[in-house]
Formats: sequence, structure tokens, C-alpha cells
Amino acid sequence: MTRAVWWRGPAGRSALAGFALVAMAAGAPVQAQAQDEGRAEAAWTELRASVTGDRPIRDGAGVLTLEAPRRAEDAAIVPVTVRIALPEGDARAVKALTLVVDENPAPVVGTITFPTAQRHFDLSTRIRVNSYSYVRAIAETQDGALYMTKAYVKAAGGCSAPAVKDPVEAKANLGKMRFRAFADRGEAQVQVRHPNNSGLQMDQVTRLYTPAWFVESLSVRQGDTPLFSMTGGISVSEDPTFRFSFAGNGEPVTVAAKDTDGNTFTQTFPASGS
Repeated sequence: MTRAVWWRGPAGRSALAGFALVAMAAGAPVQAQAQDEGRAEAAWTELRASVTGDRPIRDGAGVLTLEAPRRAEDAAIVPVTVRIALPEGDARAVKALTLVVDENPAPVVGTITFPTAQRHFDLSTRIRVNSYSYVRAIAETQDGALYMTKAYVKAAGGCSAPAVKDPVEAKANLGKMRFRAFADRGEAQVQVRHPNNSGLQMDQVTRLYTPAWFVESLSVRQGDTPLFSMTGGISVSEDPTFRFSFAGNGEPVTVAAKDTDGNTFTQTFPASGS
């Protein structure tokens, strides 16, 4: 509990005025944050029709959650995790997830589809965030209903940040894949080596923009059973990486990807991982 102490005379008035200034200063960041988030919400109002049309969107509470850093350490590799968790006895199941970054030049990060609709599933990836923005996860259930949750992320310049890998090295390792299984956690992870150029990155030598070139589709299956597939855009980070719920059954895992230049990459791994 805070108490204001009143003094007599000019010194007391100065102390009280200082107390008031401190209180106002403390409230300023909160007001600025509210204004930023208000502008971000306005961006979604303009964007929404191009993402979901005029379909109603319900509150995602009780269907899915989204984890993202409030302030990103690196705007080009912002970690996000979506968790589908429907209550016991709930008949709904999720057949698709769409990730959106409102303020990105290409707001739709990607859409993940599940051949077998999921009631419990975790998916993590790394994305680019170009300016302070809401990141949204939109789930579509089997009956076509949409549910959304969101997280506000403070980051800037993610889409124009230069690639981490040397271009020569990146091309030499293009399409190489990794698969790891974490049996004790019921998870697995896949990675595809690819620069995933956004088209907004400037070559520091030529001062020209590097053309967009990215993984536009990826699928994972175990044996003959498809687990999930992804269609993505420029907002997926360099070397696309996905960590996901995985109940290994001993059968090999096959990862297939295709980029915007028509290159295709496929590799099969033992269920225990590479």
C-alpha cells in the first residue's frame, strides 16, 4: 500500500509535486503500450477479411494457447509455440492451424494441416517479426469453426535482417535435413537447411535486394501415416525448424519439402532420429 505524506510549507509542496511526477511517469509506459496494442489491433481489422473472409472467429480459450516472447531477443528468429488442448469429453478436433503476424509485409506465416484432426498437439517454430505486432494462432475445427488466440510481440526488422549463414555455405547445404526424436517428451523435431530469403534483405556487397526464395511446403509422415503438412511464406525463419508432438511407433519418418524455385527435398529417417 502506498501512502502520500503531506508536509507544511514550500518544501512540502515540492515533495508532493515530485511524487505526482513520478506517478505520471510510471503510468506513461502503460499508456504507450496500450496505444501500440491499439494500433496493432487496428491492423488486424483491416487484414482479417483477407485471412478468414467474413467467417466468425471465436475466442480460442479452451481450444488452443500461443506462447511467444513479449520482447524478442532476435526479430529474425522469434520462437512461438501453439498448443492444442481440448477438454476431456469435448467432441471437437482441430484440422488446421494458421499463424499470422499482423504487421509483417506478408502477414500469413503459414498454415499447418492435420490429415487426422487433433485434440492434443504441440507445435513450435521460429518466425520473423518485422515490427511491434500481434502474433495470432487461428485453429479450424472439423466443423469449420474458427478459434483464435494472440500474443503481442515487441520486435523490429525481422523480415529485412540479413541471413546468418554465408550464401555459399547455404547453397552447399541446401535441402539437407535433420530429424530428432525425444521419446521421453513425446516430441520430435525436423529442420530443413534453406536460407528462406524474404525478398526484403539487402546484399551488403551489391546493395541489391536478394530475391525471395523460401520453403513453400513441407510434410512429415511416419510410415504411410501423414502427421502434418505446412504451407509457408517469407515469415518462416532461415533453416525452417518445427518441433511437434510425436508418438513414435517404430516406423521410419519421411520429411518432404519444396521451395519456390521448384527444388524438392526428401529424406527418410529411422524413428529414433538421425
